Amino acid sequence: MDVVEVTPTFEQYAFTFGGVAPLRRVTPGTALRLWSDDAFSGALRSATDLSAEKVDLRYVNPQTGPFFVEGAEPGDTLALHFVGMEPARDWGASAAIPFFGGLTSTERTATLQAALPDTTWIYELDRARNTVTFAARHGDLRIDLPVEPMLGTVGVAPAGGEVRSSLVPDAFGGNMDTPQMRPGSTCYLRVNVEGALFSLGDGHYRQGEGEACGTAVEGAMTSTVIVDLVKGADSGGGPAWPRIEDDTHWMTVGSSRPLEDAWRIGQTQLVHWFEELYGLHPMDAYQLLSQITEVPIANVVDANYSAVVKARKSLLPAASAYGGLHDDLRARAATLL
Repeated sequence: MDVVEVTPTFEQYAFTFGGVAPLRRVTPGTALRLWSDDAFSGALRSATDLSAEKVDLRYVNPQTGPFFVEGAEPGDTLALHFVGMEPARDWGASAAIPFFGGLTSTERTATLQAALPDTTWIYELDRARNTVTFAARHGDLRIDLPVEPMLGTVGVAPAGGEVRSSLVPDAFGGNMDTPQMRPGSTCYLRVNVEGALFSLGDGHYRQGEGEACGTAVEGAMTSTVIVDLVKGADSGGGPAWPRIEDDTHWMTVGSSRPLEDAWRIGQTQLVHWFEELYGLHPMDAYQLLSQITEVPIANVVDANYSAVVKARKSLLPAASAYGGLHDDLRARAATLL
């Protein structure tokens, strides 16, 4: 399988989902090797760089794309299988940004407290050991942490001609910030416009569930992804919210505020998926999932919060989504590794 390589210039970055002309047209079955910049567009390069001075909020979460998928029509399902993700720099950056994050007052959760200190941490990458190093800014502690690459943003153009910031997660995907968006996973997204117009970015060398301070170990990433398409008649009209499948779990993602509404979306969407996978009555799916789901919080810092609802495949009878597409994509991916 041939791999199409794309490395955008700054002028080619997209900072929204929707409202951007396609960077390239691709056919279903194409493998892409995509370079994406970090969430700060490379502005934070040392611990002395501060977000208030260096980061232009007009240019955060740059997206590589969008890509026009030939034959994609509203109601189809776009499948993106992540073959690999490789750090594209020898360092990643994280920051406490004034009035942004889970443990500070924000414009939405307003208090009379001053902002937390504008602080930057640089994580040096050791490629041989596959680690990034946490170095305390107010002490001597250093800890090597394993690299666990993921993409914070994966999405398509929204429905209804909407244009949404690349900082926002919603039904179209977007800035979900879930560590489940990693190599070996397949993401299913409903196509809302002709060509789907998908893009990705916001590479993280690692991130804890919740992304509590508002930033992960943000880094430029080279991602290899296989693009495929399930036509509407074969996909039930496409999932209303993002779905993720890997070798071990069925997953759905809900994004909203408050957090419990994100949880509710994820729960109801997995109930509906289990109706399709197992032919269950929704009440039976509701009961079964109440006993087996795991619910990692993806983020509690974006314009919408995101929650992932997971069901472990090993607890369940074998089932197949979209004609066994995930397994097929895994087999195709093996030819690229």
